Amino acid sequence: MGIELSVVIPAYNEEESVGPCYKEIVEALNPLGIAYEIIFVDDGSKDSTFNVLQKLSKSDGNLKVVKLRKNFGQSAALKAGLDIAAGAIIATMDADLQNDPKDIPLMMDMLKNQDCDVVCGWRYNRKDTFSKKIVSKFANFLRKNVTGEEIHDSGCTLRAYISESAKSLELYGELHRYIPAMLSWKGYKICEMKTNHRERKYGTTKYNWKRLVKGYLDLLLVSFWQRYSMRPMHIFGGCGLVMGAVGFLITLYLTISKLFFGGSLSERPLFLVGFFLIVIGVQFVATGILADIMSKIYYGQNSRKNYLVEKVLN
Repeated sequence: MGIELSVVIPAYNEEESVGPCYKEIVEALNPLGIAYEIIFVDDGSKDSTFNVLQKLSKSDGNLKVVKLRKNFGQSAALKAGLDIAAGAIIATMDADLQNDPKDIPLMMDMLKNQDCDVVCGWRYNRKDTFSKKIVSKFANFLRKNVTGEEIHDSGCTLRAYISESAKSLELYGELHRYIPAMLSWKGYKICEMKTNHRERKYGTTKYNWKRLVKGYLDLLLVSFWQRYSMRPMHIFGGCGLVMGAVGFLITLYLTISKLFFGGSLSERPLFLVGFFLIVIGVQFVATGILADIMSKIYYGQNSRKNYLVEKVLN
């Protein structure tokens, strides 16, 4: 009998939280009577997070611990866990105890009984600081307007996926924040469920203004990638044709003016503008061709990973 559920939890400097988090997950899943696995991914923690997980893994064959060689970031750690997960359904959550594992069975029921491929958690009653709530609302506003997604809380890590959808994700940078949008673009059906959100008991939040800036830049990238990754020639070639056409019309006008009306080109800097627009237009078209070739090479590659695993326990 195969594994029905995999729970993936990235952890970075959460030595006080991983033990209680593991215990709560076990208490939530044991009554279901299903085959499951719990996968903690230690993202290069500098405290004793790995030591705590190592001790836990010795007493539970359902617990896997993945230790990354250094801190690669939440997206990479999440991807490492998704890659190793063997469950037909994969759930993800944070290790800081703010997500409630009791919501996972409800998400599984929703995934099975409703026409959806992914169930996203909605922290409708968030227990965060006022400043974090404001930043999150602003980030959600940007995401909705740039990506077109309709869910309320795309930044919530607590989700349940059918395995196929989770395995299809390519995560790097801060892209874990845009998973619902990326899956929606791939054609997967997204559902949303209100989840219980709790105050942080231990440690400090990893969220800061640097991650906000990086996340916004990744938002621009993922939006561009979604629209033009399969057809980069459309954007580069289109810009090149427009600039080339404008440059050609300018130089044609000035050439006619010179030949038939005795105009002077040396006193017309507009001629240089037209000439450079033609050159830049040709370069944009060439860039579009190269980008198209690189895109085909990218999609032809396999086993691309943005993390390095030091060891796997169990």
